[in-house]
Amino acid sequence: MEMEERDFVTFTDEDGNEFELDVIEYFEYEGQEYAVLMDLGADDVDEGEEEAEVYIMKIVTDGDTEEFLPADEDKMDALVEIVEELLSEECDCEGDCGCDCNCDCDK
Repeated sequence: MEMEERDFVTFTDEDGNEFELDVIEYFEYEGQEYAVLMDLGADDVDEGEEEAEVYIMKIVTDGDTEEFLPADEDKMDALVEIVEELLSEECDCEGDCGCDCNCDCDK
């Protein structure tokens, strides 16, 4: 079984603590590239919370470096709709491929 290469991005919170998020999807909207990120390794999901948080970040490229910035608030409704559609798409793997498609087929 071949594993897909996963993209990780390291962020620093306001207290100086580093944390890592998985890039689960890239997409374009109005000529701008965006990424959907989640903490797929989080064991500390708050009680009552069913799923990990999803982050939508705008990708700004400057030469060889990519910077992940918060998405513009005025575009957030449209971006959330796109991400919900991306995450709800059905997987064609039939449950035994070990893919990273969020369909829970590898669990």
